[in-house]
Amino acid sequence: MVREKIRVSTRTLQWKCVESRVDSKRLYYGRFILSPLMKGQADTIGIAMRRVLLGEIEGTCITRAKSEKIPHEYSTIVGIQESVHEILMNLKEIVLRSNLYGTRDASICIKGPGYVTAQDIILPPSVEIVDNTQHIANLIEPINLCIRLQIERNRGYCIKRLKNFQDGSYPIDAVFMPVRNANHSIHSYVNGNEKQEILFLEIWTNGSLTPKEALYEASRNLIDLFIPFLHAGEENFKLEKNQHKVTLPGFTFHDTLAKLRKNKKEIELKSFFIDQLELPPRIYNCLKRSNIHTLLDLFNTSHENLMKIEDFRIEDVKHILNILEIRN
Repeated sequence: MVREKIRVSTRTLQWKCVESRVDSKRLYYGRFILSPLMKGQADTIGIAMRRVLLGEIEGTCITRAKSEKIPHEYSTIVGIQESVHEILMNLKEIVLRSNLYGTRDASICIKGPGYVTAQDIILPPSVEIVDNTQHIANLIEPINLCIRLQIERNRGYCIKRLKNFQDGSYPIDAVFMPVRNANHSIHSYVNGNEKQEILFLEIWTNGSLTPKEALYEASRNLIDLFIPFLHAGEENFKLEKNQHKVTLPGFTFHDTLAKLRKNKKEIELKSFFIDQLELPPRIYNCLKRSNIHTLLDLFNTSHENLMKIEDFRIEDVKHILNILEIRN
């Protein structure tokens, strides 16, 4: 555990980690301060940061399990101590660390007798397990247990549908949130004739990222949400009457892309991934979720389809074009 003395600066706004500890592989704790703040600012920042920490940071979970030998979720399998439902609940508790986008496949294939733990999961290269000792099942007889798994990255909760799956595939309630809990508190003090505040922010994570990493991600996400308001006084877009269609003033998206594409071979476009553009996280995530992975994918996506992407904005198109023109 690391502790530091709190020293309040009266000149510039500063933040500091005053306490950091690892309670277990699946429980990290961090305590941070931000000061000096004017009266009321600490509550404004604390409430916003807590909501973003708990709701906007993405995590990776097992979202589906499939085995042809399972008749239904509440059945039991001869030779396994746990019921199918208990195995699914144990899979739900597996904590993963990854930056993957979309879904990936994993599997468990082991012969008993013996304990099945998280270390027995065969994972894709982009995924790792935070705690390999997490229990899944206890095989009490020499039987084979083979389960195919689906791994996904998302945010918030994903509740499974109440539906019977005849192919032996069962959805798993997913808690993607890597932040287990977040609290904020305020200390008020008088500095001369002025009342000032110190914001204390406590963060608990599941081990897939540290509290400091969670604070960084939450801050970036919060900034991205407010960036459009910086252009509130500019006429960056027009809404056609009775329609929610956004148009680009001054230039056509694909005309500009056509110029950038000139003299570029298709094989080069296929091998240039959008990861190399160093896009802001929100824009990068929007493109990845729409299966746009390379420049060729981007050039083959119409302007209309780009603007249909959730959370994708007119400023994002301009930002991408500026980067492409510079890198061309």
